[in-house]
Amino acid sequence: MAKKYDLGKKISQIRESKKVGQQEMAEKTNLDIDQLKKIEKGEVLPSLAPLIKIARALGVRLGTFLDDSSNLGPAIVRADEHETGVRFSSQQSGSREHLNFLSLAFDKVGRNMEPFVVEIEPGQQSDYMLSSHEGEEFIYVLEGVVEINYGKELYQLKKGDSIYMDSIVSHNVHAGNEDPARILAVVYAPY
Repeated sequence: MAKKYDLGKKISQIRESKKVGQQEMAEKTNLDIDQLKKIEKGEVLPSLAPLIKIARALGVRLGTFLDDSSNLGPAIVRADEHETGVRFSSQQSGSREHLNFLSLAFDKVGRNMEPFVVEIEPGQQSDYMLSSHEGEEFIYVLEGVVEINYGKELYQLKKGDSIYMDSIVSHNVHAGNEDPARILAVVYAPY
C-alpha cells in the first residue's frame, strides 16, 4: 500500500542536500521564487512542466521526486491501490484546468518512464495554458473525451484513442467537453 507522500518536502530535501538555494533554483528553473516556496511548503502542487524543470535544475530524474521506496524489482500497483499513490496536480494560480496525476510506478526506483492515470476535470474557459518540456509522452484515453492542443493543432481523442508526441512542442491536455475524462499517460523526460 502506498504511503501519504509530500512532494514539496522531497523537493526541498533534495535541493538542500545539493546545497542549492531557493533563489538559485528560481534562476535555474526560470520559475518565480514565490511559486517555488509554495511548492516546497506543499501549498501548491506543481504541474508536470515545472516539476521537470526542477528535476533538471537539480540534476535528478523526474521519478526521484516520486520515489518512496528502495524497491529495485518490478513495481506492482493493484487496482485498489493507485488511488493512494503519489498525487500532484496541474492546477496553478490562474490555471483553468485541473488534472490529478496518480503515479503507477511510485514504488520503482531508477525508472526512466513515468506512467500515470490522469483524472481530468473539465475547465470553465477555453484559453488553456500551453507548456513544453524535454521528452516524449504517450496518452491513451480510458474514459471520456480529451482535447490536446499540440503546437498550432487541436486533436480530439475518444475512449480507446491514443497519441504519442514530442513534449518539447507546446501542448495542453484537457477535457474535450463538460464531462470528466481519464487517461493513461506515460512520460519520458531525460535528465
